[in-house]
Amino acid sequence: MEKVPGDVSTATGSDPEPIKAIPLRRPGRWIAAIVVGSLLALFVNGARTNEAYRWDIYIRYLFDARISAAAWNTIQLTILSMAIAIVLGVLLAVMRLSPNPVLKASSWGYLWIFRGTPVYVQLVFWGLFPSIYKQLDLGIPFVHQFVHIDLQGINAAFLFAVIGLGLNEAAYMAEIVRAGVNSVAEGQTEASVALGMTWSQTMRRTVLPQAMRVIIPPTGNELISMLKTTSLVTAVPYSLELYGRARDISGANFQPIPLLMVAATWYLAITSLLMIGQFYLERYYSKGATRKLTARQLQALADAQGKPLVIEPGPETLPDTPGGERK
Repeated sequence: MEKVPGDVSTATGSDPEPIKAIPLRRPGRWIAAIVVGSLLALFVNGARTNEAYRWDIYIRYLFDARISAAAWNTIQLTILSMAIAIVLGVLLAVMRLSPNPVLKASSWGYLWIFRGTPVYVQLVFWGLFPSIYKQLDLGIPFVHQFVHIDLQGINAAFLFAVIGLGLNEAAYMAEIVRAGVNSVAEGQTEASVALGMTWSQTMRRTVLPQAMRVIIPPTGNELISMLKTTSLVTAVPYSLELYGRARDISGANFQPIPLLMVAATWYLAITSLLMIGQFYLERYYSKGATRKLTARQLQALADAQGKPLVIEPGPETLPDTPGGERK
């Protein structure tokens, strides 16, 4: 809104003349909206009429049983890999924060290797693991082994894919957890110790709940990134996940474009569900981050005191009188 210059009442003791406000015209906003909308409409129309997309094949395979099973395999890969990454990432973060130089150096070396090499190369390595270690022996080293596992005789592509993704992601999760713990002020730890809490109680009741506000958002991003990274497990090789399955079907019917769009649709749907979960997790752990009470908290406080709820205008409200000052 802009003010129109007009006569200003200079008479003292009389009410000021009301200001005639005219909405500010924004022609640039309308032009930009029309241009973007036109381009979007042209793209949609082009995609609709382009025969290369083969929408009939897209619809036919969108809910195909093989694609649905591959989507479930992708979700399992994502969840299991992230579980390994979170547990190992917390352990590596604790080792990085430890005063023990051996633990600190070991954690740093792990991060150096797994963050410094491409995940695709690591997955290829895990695919060759049975060729490097033909047999796995479990027992007392150099004395007696209780279990012998022939790695070349088992089909463990899914297991190696989970291990490869989880170990790679653990390096990134370790840095996220370490940043979250370091974001908590030292005074919080000192206050907990002064109250008689042990180190584990301090971490569980004071440090980690506050650090979660910093840890959750990037962890959600890493989870979504992990979902998309599962398309690289064909390097193991494991091709029963979403992208690998779509590629196998397209290799049989020679229709790669609609099958790629089917895979992209499933990835987008699963990612959207993960983003919804991330939103609610962030909102849960952001409680108490600010001193400003929500409307529900104010209502609960008023009910506890037996008083009616009165919300005073905040600083973001407009002045009560035109041209006047905020009360």
